[in-house]
Amino acid sequence: MTAPTDPTIPSREFTLPGEGANGRTGVLLVHGLAGTPNEMRQLGRSLQGAGFEVHGVQLAGHCGTLDDLVATHWHDWVASVHAAAQRLRARVDRLVVMGLSMGAVLSLELAATRPDLVDGVGALSTSFWHDGWSMPVFTRFAFLLKPVRALGIGRRRMFLERPPYGIRNAGLRKYVVAHMQGPDSGAAGLSGTPWYSIIEMHDLSKHVRRRLGDVRAPCLVVHATEDDVSSLANADLVSSSVQGPVERLLLENSYHMITIDSDRRLLTQRAIDFVKRIGAAPGTASAIEDAGRVAA
Repeated sequence: MTAPTDPTIPSREFTLPGEGANGRTGVLLVHGLAGTPNEMRQLGRSLQGAGFEVHGVQLAGHCGTLDDLVATHWHDWVASVHAAAQRLRARVDRLVVMGLSMGAVLSLELAATRPDLVDGVGALSTSFWHDGWSMPVFTRFAFLLKPVRALGIGRRRMFLERPPYGIRNAGLRKYVVAHMQGPDSGAAGLSGTPWYSIIEMHDLSKHVRRRLGDVRAPCLVVHATEDDVSSLANADLVSSSVQGPVERLLLENSYHMITIDSDRRLLTQRAIDFVKRIGAAPGTASAIEDAGRVAA
């Protein structure tokens, strides 16, 4: 399975080489729908600082125009992640895939279908449903848009982002929104999510929810208690459905974009600790299980 490439879309992917004792453990970072690898870059730099090799993948159709994104389907986004995981896994002994929002759903999909590649999963602000407190009610019923797409209506229509834009920190929110509303979608993502892409995310989520029981790798599940985009029900579903040991972390001072919001340092430290345990000697699963009982 290979991801489609479009040379007209600038690449925002990044690779950060590992070194030392942790250099043989790789971390694949997966951004969210209509987002950009930049939302994972700060976390990636911190993971590299701990010695891990890091790659931030760019999903098919992202970091370009609305039309670029609408031209792709959820299978294309899955293919992007699979291809990046295969490339990174060829260079390391152990691989952790860690995604934000829809990126968490794609990370779980990879763990469910390619357990040979994945040694651990970080599910950050998992979004099976857009059911957070700031989301319009109609975003929870994406399946109703399917007849609209079948009629060829609404191809260029979007659900526009709305305050607080997934960010609790007011200063950071102002900075990100300014970039999001600029001409370069690779900087902070599109200013909204196309209707057709919401349909694709709905189908992806349905597919992955059915496969959660196939996830046997240890999982770090992190969610904000006041996530404005995706409620805690999303994290709860992961924790109760996967078969691998689960470590949970609930953040009290962030909204949806936890990789850049006010709790990012706490998230980063727990992510580093989790990946270190994955990269440890045999017995990793029991170590994660013990940590999960403490953190729950």
